[in-house]
Amino acid sequence: MNWNISLFEAINQYAGENSFLDSLAIFFSEYLQYFLVLAFIVLLIKNFNKYQLLVLRVTAAAILSRLVITEMIRSIYYSPRPFAENAVNLLIEHSPSASFPSGHASFFFAISTVVYLYNKKAGVLLFVASILVSVSRVFAGVHWPIDVIAGAAVGIFSGWVISKLLDKRCNR
Repeated sequence: MNWNISLFEAINQYAGENSFLDSLAIFFSEYLQYFLVLAFIVLLIKNFNKYQLLVLRVTAAAILSRLVITEMIRSIYYSPRPFAENAVNLLIEHSPSASFPSGHASFFFAISTVVYLYNKKAGVLLFVASILVSVSRVFAGVHWPIDVIAGAAVGIFSGWVISKLLDKRCNR
């Protein structure tokens, strides 16, 4: 058995065993994203002029990671979700679409990277949230560990590239 399956089973085996853990996993994998986006919107409304460049970077990094790179990889390489071919403890409903890389992980790690390069403390908080979202999606049975690791790598790369490109452009 390979490490990806072993790690998935080690994490997912606890799903359905404890209602508190299940509730946390469902919240992190399904709903935390809405709270993060809402918090970001509130921050922008209060300080839009101060954060215009950050908004541009976050938006560009999110688009590059989730809608460009992730979808390009998925069009070249198809990996089924854990529940599509295996008996897993599934906590949330999901279509049996491509699993690799994780769109949630790529999206949130891209945003976390951009914010981290702008503000270390806020970035660390977002990285923690990104990890919680990602691990909870494995716990909930909708992603393999390699999916979220690859998604994190795509997101970090996208956030870094966008930040560096815009740094160069803005410093001209």
